[in-house]
Amino acid sequence: MQFAIRRFSARVYLVWSVVGMLVTLVVIALLVSDTADMVVGGALIDLGYFFQDPVEESEDVTPDQLWAEMLEHNEMAADVRNRFPRSTHHPKVAMVVCMDARIDTNELVGDTRRYYYVLRLAGSVMSEREEEMLELAVSNGVELVVLTTHTECAAEHVAEDPELRTRYPAIAQAVDERDARRQEFLARPFIASHVADGSLQVREARIDTATGRLSAEE
Repeated sequence: MQFAIRRFSARVYLVWSVVGMLVTLVVIALLVSDTADMVVGGALIDLGYFFQDPVEESEDVTPDQLWAEMLEHNEMAADVRNRFPRSTHHPKVAMVVCMDARIDTNELVGDTRRYYYVLRLAGSVMSEREEEMLELAVSNGVELVVLTTHTECAAEHVAEDPELRTRYPAIAQAVDERDARRQEFLARPFIASHVADGSLQVREARIDTATGRLSAEE
């Protein structure tokens, strides 16, 4: 109980310490530029996450308690979405991103909940199923497919380490086949025809895990 009160007090203090700054940033964003809009939006999103309870981090927590807490959080989140429904958009961009939790697509490019299709895959490695899903997305209006990798990737580390390759052979093989899978996707007749007529671009990019910056790869 005391821990909860201290945590709440700390949050209140932090909120009041930044609320003036946020108000100022909002005014600037409305008057100045798209860049300021992105900065202010990111700050407000972070503030929203700050208010939401994190998953219990105590070393004594059990898997059953984690599951119960996850369900509780989902119930609260679903209630919020029911009260404030989102509008529906048909994304123009699809991204293939590693499942690494440090890669937050909302931090990379903004609100990926509505404007992007996102495939989270171990090592960003597609199978035929994901290739078909991306093709389906293109048929539904996607005009840009971004295939990413990232620094400090655990799957890439497995592929580079002989001992880990023996322990995780499926992951190692998947990383070995990643480039071939991407070429296979590009060679699909439907995808190739759209790239050829200019209605679709497929780009590759490397994510800096520490900064979230995208670097285009030719």
